[in-house]
Amino acid sequence: MSAALRFGPELRRLRQEAGLTLTEFSVALNYDKGHLSKVERGERSASPELARRCDAFLSANGQLQRLVIRPETRSDTTETPATQSPWLVGRREVLAAGTGALIDLGLKLGCQPSAAASPLLPSFREQFDQLRKLGQSTAPKVLLPLLETQTRTVAGLAADSPAATRTPALLLASRFAEFTGWMAQEAGDSGAALGWTGEAAELARAGGDPYLGSYALVRRALVTFYGGDAAGTVALARRAQSDELPPRIRGLAAQREAQGHALVGDERDCLRSLDRARELLDSDDARSGAEPVIGTTHVSDPAAMTTGWCLQDLGRPKAAAEVLDRECRRLPPHALRTRARYGFRRALAHAASGEVDHACVIAEELLGVMPAVPSATVNSDIRRLARELSRFRSSRAVRDLQPSLARVLAPTHG
Repeated sequence: MSAALRFGPELRRLRQEAGLTLTEFSVALNYDKGHLSKVERGERSASPELARRCDAFLSANGQLQRLVIRPETRSDTTETPATQSPWLVGRREVLAAGTGALIDLGLKLGCQPSAAASPLLPSFREQFDQLRKLGQSTAPKVLLPLLETQTRTVAGLAADSPAATRTPALLLASRFAEFTGWMAQEAGDSGAALGWTGEAAELARAGGDPYLGSYALVRRALVTFYGGDAAGTVALARRAQSDELPPRIRGLAAQREAQGHALVGDERDCLRSLDRARELLDSDDARSGAEPVIGTTHVSDPAAMTTGWCLQDLGRPKAAAEVLDRECRRLPPHALRTRARYGFRRALAHAASGEVDHACVIAEELLGVMPAVPSATVNSDIRRLARELSRFRSSRAVRDLQPSLARVLAPTHG
């Protein structure tokens, strides 16, 4: 019998072992009793959302989810030969004048040292901070050309500079490249995101930073996470948690590992990873790290916010809503992209908890800012919210929200 066909009988067995009638179970899950009955009889398929909730309520530790969610092919998390590297392929496609080539040319041919980069670096550093702020309120496709140009420009300055100036220029170029990769992912281009992330690691290594390459693993894990590859996400995140790495990188990696575990309902390992992330990110070393700050600068307690995120994937929407309510209130008003990212997850948690009207109020406000900050990753939660709300078609709030939802999601189907 296929995994999908085994779901119904297994759900019935676990429900009965828990001493629950179908009526009691449907009330607890906020799902229609008739729908659950058809699922148990194999007449209807269970959605991943339903599987998560059943799994969490019956403490099945991912057993029911695995019968519904098809395991993704595990990402290749080992280093590949240069001719096969997805990063190098990405570079050829993304970089018309690769920054790596500029650096190699400058170092190998021994360009005449120039002090030109020295007075310009503070200006480029200010531009980097401004572009990060703009990323919170501007469409990624608008910023990408400028980010690509700035990355190449700073890398070019490094190639034509004395060693004293070259190192900080390379490190700044690496941060430009890393942020460019994030904007590429937000624009829906995972291949370009990986290419720029690899470029960032190469620039950092050339500048003497042995750590950003490990953070690149965390960024790669985000690509696999949004691709639904839980095993690949966990494997990549674990590679970025060796003891010699800075606490902030290890903490961010532990958060990503937790999200990977949550995708398959592994609550025990998820919570362990979150505890590890909290400990690392709260350490004095993590708080006094190098500038610019690696990772988010707008979430005051990343471990707490990620806990709320993971609780939703673990099928515990009420607990998720409580955490996300608290943490979202702490986000700065100008951080529109961050507010949308966690706000839609918050709306999803409230909808899954049966608080449909409240979910619609949250979503309506956020949908108004989405044209300014379109995001392929945020859209994944908007689609989940639309599916969740489709169970409540009789709700006037849901009907009123549908046109706005459709307008935001329409471009993704075009």
